[in-house]
Amino acid sequence: MAVTAGGGNGIYYDPYDPDIYADPYPAFRRLREEQPLYHNEKYGFFALSRFDDVEQGLIDHQTFSSARGTILEMIAAAVDFPEGLFICEDPPRHTAHRGVLSRVFTPKKMNALEPQIRAFCAGVLDPLMGSDGFDFVADLGAQMPLRVIGMLLGIPEADQKAVQARGRERIRREPGKPKDYSKHNLADETFIGDYIDWRACRPSDDLMTELLLAEFEDETGTVRRLTREEVLTFVNVLANAGNETTNRLIGWIGKVLADHPDQRRELVEDRSLIPNAIEEILRFEPPPHQSCRTVTRDVEYYGQIVPEGSVMMLIKASANRDHRAFPPEGDVFDIHRTIGHHLTFGYGIHFCLGAALARLEGRIALEEVLERFPEWEVDVENAALEPSAVRGWATLPVVTR
Repeated sequence: MAVTAGGGNGIYYDPYDPDIYADPYPAFRRLREEQPLYHNEKYGFFALSRFDDVEQGLIDHQTFSSARGTILEMIAAAVDFPEGLFICEDPPRHTAHRGVLSRVFTPKKMNALEPQIRAFCAGVLDPLMGSDGFDFVADLGAQMPLRVIGMLLGIPEADQKAVQARGRERIRREPGKPKDYSKHNLADETFIGDYIDWRACRPSDDLMTELLLAEFEDETGTVRRLTREEVLTFVNVLANAGNETTNRLIGWIGKVLADHPDQRRELVEDRSLIPNAIEEILRFEPPPHQSCRTVTRDVEYYGQIVPEGSVMMLIKASANRDHRAFPPEGDVFDIHRTIGHHLTFGYGIHFCLGAALARLEGRIALEEVLERFPEWEVDVENAALEPSAVRGWATLPVVTR
């Protein structure tokens, strides 16, 4: 396991190393216990790995700014962000933009989608019954979340796959290499721009129409509607994030419960355990492993100064396994665990607006899978992780019984 390499006390964490990416948790454990403030000279970042440190870093947006980006390669490339990319904004602009989305992307509205989500799951799973197995990613994870976000945004079903492919390309990396964001156009209008213009002339009962018609007070105190560029950015973010992270979650549902068949059988016998099982899967195998920030002032951790202007990586996946927050052992999967809260969806002002939808989709997907396929094993030889900023499976075929 490639978790060490010369220098200092021998600890080395490289987020791009294929061996570490395959199983980063031994490296995270060493970071938490031996070097809770870590400095990677090669890629020029500091990192925090303990739960309390990561949680406070996510909360303290004044010290840890999102304005230069939240992905390491984006910060390094000094990417010019389009107007409205609220995940890469600080208050007061972030407050104004997030406020618009929080009004149209409420937990109540998301929970009302349960019948449609369940129907989407049935539509992809029913034809698989009687077969020897299926792929948690290709047959379910890449299908259902895409249909849901496409329905919400009003993207025609015939074009949803193309939108999905472009979003995946934005976060996919070559194995062992940082992604070069210097040539990426984050304001790409392909597909989405046409939908916005079409929907602006044909209002409907969908989220895109709500964004086009919403009025809000911006950071200057002006009451206005979103500009076309802002709507374009919002829709791109929702289409990509709403699809990709839930796709990964569904893959991890398949893998983690295959690795813990006794706990899976408990879920078959007692469906009331499923919501907490989804939370435990989110804690145990979070798709987004870290969030990066830019340090706005000198700050001290563990007797060391992190200078103003540095990049701080907040390793949420490590924090989620910290035994101090999840006793007695954070590296153990337990559907009966009292979780409190994990950091998979972030914390503070940048807490994921899609958390309620992701939880709902994960719960329904698991319920519908268990109804049809109570037992499965992963076809390990044909399963493959995808190198990406959002860690998960490119393919996860399983054999059913």
